[in-house]
Amino acid sequence: MQFGIFSVGDVTPDPTTGREPTEHERIKAMVTIARKAEEVGLDVFATGEHHNPPFVPSSPTTMLGYIAARTERLILSTSTTLITTNDPVKIAEDFAMLQHLADGRVDLMMGRGNTGPVYPWFGQDIRQGIPLAVENYALLHRLWREDVVDWQGRFRTPLQGFTSTPRPLDGVPPFVWHGSIRSPEIAEQAAYYGDGFFANHIFWPTDHFRRLIDLYRRRYEHYGHGTAEQAIVGLGGQVFIRPNSQDAVREFRPYFDNAPVYGHGPSLEDFMAQTPLTVGSPQQVIDRTLTFREHFGDYQRQLFLTDHAGLPLKTVLEQLDLLGEQVIPVLRSEFAARRAAEVPAAPTHASLRAAKEAAMAVDPNELTDDTGELVTS
Repeated sequence: MQFGIFSVGDVTPDPTTGREPTEHERIKAMVTIARKAEEVGLDVFATGEHHNPPFVPSSPTTMLGYIAARTERLILSTSTTLITTNDPVKIAEDFAMLQHLADGRVDLMMGRGNTGPVYPWFGQDIRQGIPLAVENYALLHRLWREDVVDWQGRFRTPLQGFTSTPRPLDGVPPFVWHGSIRSPEIAEQAAYYGDGFFANHIFWPTDHFRRLIDLYRRRYEHYGHGTAEQAIVGLGGQVFIRPNSQDAVREFRPYFDNAPVYGHGPSLEDFMAQTPLTVGSPQQVIDRTLTFREHFGDYQRQLFLTDHAGLPLKTVLEQLDLLGEQVIPVLRSEFAARRAAEVPAAPTHASLRAAKEAAMAVDPNELTDDTGELVTS
């Protein structure tokens, strides 16, 4: 199972000091956080994509390429790539380039985002959000798998004899997760392609996300990619850790109370009771995270949000030390011991390349079509 962190890249004043970092400081802090994640033994660093204040990560591949040059093992991902407002041709090219630079340590998460004004900024209509997500990803999927593409759709100019460059590393496209907070259509899309489904699992009750994941699992099996239990699921989570739970609550409360998203709303205690937010000791984080398997079944990736709401960099790095030293080793062991034998590991470039090589070694009278289904000639 993969463990990591994801960042939304917000620039938020520290409510305890009133100091707001500059954009430069926040960008550099995200790089430091990613490097620290590798240092403490985490597997994944993921960044969001935003094009409006108070967020800074408007160019995820630029940031991830920079981090790739300063890390050796860390998987570099997005926690949102805006499939609705980015040109799928540019996504294909940018992430294939990043793949080569990072020697395959790359995947990405498709999402529609949660900022309405971004659509007209990029010449799109928010009312077409779902059709844009479906059509743009259908094109991206082909661009990575076909050397020459002819295309005509509703939302962009046609392509004739087009080749996206560079081609994916080793002929293996980056693994794609489809992220959703509320849209069953996105769960259906992930299942159709046999891709991963990532449930944000931050701001809504567990039962809400359980319905989306159950739908994805059923449809994954329906499309013939494997059993429902073998579907590739990722979860978000939100933690603040101190050795003593009372210290954690006392220290985090002003950040929670003033956070841009949920501040000035429910109390910290109510929010913890109704969502997966865990503020407490390492053991409390371990115990709460292990309950996710009870709700969602075996899954492949767990990402934690740790660097938002104005938390200073020093505090975030302390959080990562606690995660790496006291939380993740126990979670790795416990999840591995409970995992069903037939459940696959999280896809990596190496595992996808091995699967492709194995498929190429089948009987030459057998071919695979572009959906991955086996056809006998």
